[in-house]
Amino acid sequence: QVQLVESGGGLVQAGGSLRLSCAASGRTISNYAMAWFRQGPGGQREFVGAITRTGGATTYQDSVKGRFTISKDNARNTMYIQMNSLKPEDTAVYYCAADRFGVGPTADIYSFWGQGTQVTVSS
Repeated sequence: QVQLVESGGGLVQAGGSLRLSCAASGRTISNYAMAWFRQGPGGQREFVGAITRTGGATTYQDSVKGRFTISKDNARNTMYIQMNSLKPEDTAVYYCAADRFGVGPTADIYSFWGQGTQVTVSS
């Protein structure tokens, strides 16, 4: 099994940037497709973006396209999401997820989850 730990969340003003990390242990992430989801106050968990096992392809939710970028560093066994031009509606707990066999926008695909990191964007 793979264990995932998110970090890098915090409070930022609208228009600012944050980079979240998802550090994996137990298994190498080169064998896993990975994704970021988020859950805002009182909302459902929603897909943010995903990256394939090789890191060769990414996909994003429309609202973050052009602002967020997902990458994997297999040597560090870590996935990242660079978030630029942040908006108050990006405020949420951000979760990373991983799966050996699937990749896509549905939470049920992913077998392994981190505990989340809070991102708060002030207006």
